[in-house]
Amino acid sequence: MIIIKLGGSVITDKSQYRKFNRERVSDLCRQIKDSGLDVLVVHGAGSFGHVLAKQYGLQNGFSSEGQIMAAAQVQYDTRDLSQMVVREMIDAGIPAVSVAPGSCFVMDGGRLMANDTEAIERLCRLGIMPVTFGDVVTDRSKGFGICSGDQLMEVLADLFDVKKAIFVSDIDGLYTADPKKDKKARLLGCVDLETLQKIKSESSVDDVTGGVVSKMEAMLRMSTEDRDCILVNGTVDGRLGALLRGETVTCTIARGGMK
Repeated sequence: MIIIKLGGSVITDKSQYRKFNRERVSDLCRQIKDSGLDVLVVHGAGSFGHVLAKQYGLQNGFSSEGQIMAAAQVQYDTRDLSQMVVREMIDAGIPAVSVAPGSCFVMDGGRLMANDTEAIERLCRLGIMPVTFGDVVTDRSKGFGICSGDQLMEVLADLFDVKKAIFVSDIDGLYTADPKKDKKARLLGCVDLETLQKIKSESSVDDVTGGVVSKMEAMLRMSTEDRDCILVNGTVDGRLGALLRGETVTCTIARGGMK
């Protein structure tokens, strides 16, 4: 099985609240369907989650009554986004169903606790793709927190013994610096722990889930001797499909783990 994260920067316009990139998502769904591979999909929240989450500091946990309505609104918005993504999957011929992470997981101190995975596993055995996403999730010690798509990728990759993990973003891969700000930034074809420690990078868009450095760390944690973790640009026509077909494409591969 392959697990794919459709990043919020690809499926939404992060600069506009609740702006869905329907045409792009439709194209990515068709590329996934045409691959004929056994795939599991996670997607980011993008502008459906990050705008209000940052405004009200939801990533830091419960601190005031003023956050409650914001948390409820974010959960409404992210579910709305997920239904839009699933609609495009169904239209592409993929039997998919949206599964809110808060319906089966909780967090504890910001750590995702995957103690009840039966529902997701049973969907997969039936041939139905569970599609989960970044969202506000209850937290045992903080009240609530942000469960990122990257955290879900890590949990699901181990749960389903995934052979390859693909992060679909709006950049060609990992760079030595932010390519949108630094013209001298160099694309890295492969990244390991030593390389990561040398890189000082920042996200070009504010991101409450940690930005580029967090993504690098998640990719390395997920990588093993038997599992490559790949970052690829989903805004380039046909690139994800080519990668799924086993073709050589511009991307970054994380290898070697965090040890």
